[in-house]
Amino acid sequence: MSTLRPKFVTFDCYGTLINFEMGPAARRVYGARLSPEVMDGFCESFRGFRLDEVLGAWKPFIEVVHNSVERSCKAWKITFDPADAQAIYDEIPSWNPHTDVPAGLAKVAREIPLVILSNSMKELIPHSVVKLGAPFHAAYTAEEAQAYKPRLQAFEYMFDMLGCGPEDVVHCSSSLRYDLMSAYDLKIGQRVFVNRGHEPGIPAYGYREIKDIGGLPGLLGL
Repeated sequence: MSTLRPKFVTFDCYGTLINFEMGPAARRVYGARLSPEVMDGFCESFRGFRLDEVLGAWKPFIEVVHNSVERSCKAWKITFDPADAQAIYDEIPSWNPHTDVPAGLAKVAREIPLVILSNSMKELIPHSVVKLGAPFHAAYTAEEAQAYKPRLQAFEYMFDMLGCGPEDVVHCSSSLRYDLMSAYDLKIGQRVFVNRGHEPGIPAYGYREIKDIGGLPGLLGL
């Protein structure tokens, strides 16, 4: 990979570049009401239901969050209040990049165009992109694709918009379930697992692993 120069380096945003705080946000909303054991279980349910919610037809991300919170409340016999789901969603624009991100991205951006493909909304993604410290060629959302990752339609939309094929990109993500399994199925040219510790790796999916974005320039020979 050290000699590879793709047409684009593409990224998942939340979790990979931006510190994904959906679980911490839930803890801030519910923590004073629940025991530590129930809070831990609630966050695990919330994580699983979010994935389930994005596998069908596209719907606004506030509905993904709302439904996932409601289903988690039902699973743990907690009274559901839509205002709690809204409070979690409203935190998203305040999330910040991982500390390793700006310098690593800036070095790559000098040589190769950067692209985001995010399970986000058009109104949300600009709040995150502006914090990343590097110019992006494009930032595409599930709203525009009318499909959330891991659905292949989301990636296909990105390729269509970029006018390229899977073989022309390096895709970077901290998630196997949302990104790298789909990238493997689509035969994306190179896949990079940014191992931030929130999902186990599965080497059979044929990726290169780095611990943070600071390791990306080296993989690209920069």
